[in-house]
This record gives sequence, C-alpha cells and structure tokens, in this order.
Amino acid sequence: MNLQELTPSERILLAEELWDSVASDKQLFALTQEQKKVIDDRLAHYSADPDTGDSWESVRHRISNL
Repeated sequence: MNLQELTPSERILLAEELWDSVASDKQLFALTQEQKKVIDDRLAHYSADPDTGDSWESVRHRISNL
C-alpha cells in the first residue's frame, strides 16, 4: 500500500484505526504497583489540602520558559 495514494481523509481514518488497535491493548498502558502508589499518595495529599500547590498559570509560565 502506498500511503501517498490515499486521500487525506483516508490516511486520517487509517491513523485512527491504527491508534484504536494500540489503545485497546490495556497491557501496554498498565501501571506498576509503584506508579499506583505514587498516584494514590498524591491524590491523598491533594484531598487533605486542595489549596496547596501552584496555579495552572504559574505552572504554564514555568514550562514555557524552559
């Protein structure tokens, strides 16, 4: 198959089908126990005091100035 012979719409549909075939494989995106623990710890910390941390504007500013 020559991808250049496909229309842009056909290529987009093909890309979507390819992505869907990968995204449906839950094993590719499984979290380790350590990752789950980090997420749970962070969620508990946030739940205990949701006003801590930086605003999105502050974070975005730091990221854009890297």
